[in-house]
Order: sequence, then C-alpha cells, then structure tokens
Amino acid sequence: MVLGIINNFKVALRYRGGWKGLLEHMYTNGDYPFKVGTFMGADAAGNRYYENRVDYTYGQHRWVEPADIHNFDSAQVPPEWHGWLTCMNDATPSMENEYIEEKMSHLKSSEISHAPFKSNVGHQEPYFNFHHMHNQSLIRSRGYGIGNHVVGLPPGAPDAYYTQPGSPYNDASIRKFEMIGDLDEAKGGGRPYKSEMWKERLKTAAEKEAEKESVKSKWRDGFDASKASKHLSPREQAILARGGTLSK
Repeated sequence: MVLGIINNFKVALRYRGGWKGLLEHMYTNGDYPFKVGTFMGADAAGNRYYENRVDYTYGQHRWVEPADIHNFDSAQVPPEWHGWLTCMNDATPSMENEYIEEKMSHLKSSEISHAPFKSNVGHQEPYFNFHHMHNQSLIRSRGYGIGNHVVGLPPGAPDAYYTQPGSPYNDASIRKFEMIGDLDEAKGGGRPYKSEMWKERLKTAAEKEAEKESVKSKWRDGFDASKASKHLSPREQAILARGGTLSK
C-alpha cells in the first residue's frame, strides 16, 4: 500500500510538472492530482480534456482540467466538448473538423464559385462571452453596481442571469416609483407620499388631532340638522315616495 502511494506520487509529479503543479491541484481539487490519462484536446478557453479507458470505469474515464483552476465554472465547457464528456459521442471536436475537411476535399464542384464562405452559413461575427462562460444566465455581479471581476462584468452592467416574468428582480416587472400626493402641496410641497399609509406616517400629532375634530364636527352638524328638521309621518313619506308634494 505504501509503495503504491509512493508510485502514485512519482507519476503525478511527472504528470503535473513538479511539486508546484501537484500541490496546486491537490489544494483545488482532490480528484485530479493523481488522475492521469491521454490528452484529447483543448478548447478556446484553455481547458484541457483527458481520457483513460483502462484505469477508470465508464462514466469516469473522461474529464476536464480547467485552465483557470481557481475560477472555474461548468458553463465554461463549450457544447461540443460537453457532448464528448458525457459520452454523447466519441469523436472530439478536432476529430469532427478533420473529418469534415477530409470529406470536403473529395467534393467536385460543377461550377466555379466566387463565394467567400465555404459553407452556406455565410458571414458570422466572432462570438464573445464573459470568461468563456457559454451559459450567460450564470453571470451575476458580486454587489450592487460593482460588477464581477471574475467573469469580466464591468461596474454598472446589469446581471445576466435569467429571472421569471413577475419577479421583483426582473426589470420589466419593476413599477415606476411615483408619488400620489403631498401634504404641503398648498405651501409648494415638502412632504410627498406614495400611499395612504405613508401619508398617515407623515402627519404630525396636531394634524391628526385636527382631523379627528373635523370628523366629529361633521357628524355633530349632521345630527343637529336632523334634529332641527321636521319629522314626516308615514303617510307623508309615502306621498313623497310616489312623487307627490306636501301641502303647506
């Protein structure tokens, strides 16, 4: 057992280029340091892909080692390599390109073509994404307005992660902040409010007391008016209900 561990260290030291590479992989990921395989290719981000069908079981025989091991996200694996990693196909992207180029070399065109493109896709702008993250919905800032230096999100840029319609984080669902009135409107403004509850909070104790007195006065005036008015008999109420008039 001890001899096997020593041999694993020797192989890993040669494979990782010395103690620095080995310790770095041991610190960041405990599975890769002693995992060795055949280099199958690399993507545009510098991630390296390996395969070992002899020493590892199916499903664990293919893996990716990130270029930036301290800031790696699964969204940085491009779709073509993701299909190879999950065993959807056995041909790496470079093998597929070589196969297509080899087959196209045997094609004989019947007419001379002056088209500047080899395929019918036509002109394509170079694809750009933050930190080689192909799933843009995972990009988000690390604080309000400061961006995200890890993925290259500049300060002030909005987050890119998807939010459902109706979510308070969805810009289209945020209602515009509007005031519905001002307590000091007669004086030129100074105490605006956006709701009736806010309006009650802004009122002073004197204003609340004056409002109560106003309500009491209104009820008192109505009561006094009802006492002063003439009380109608049921017969008189029936005449008025039918549209008639009372004789003086």
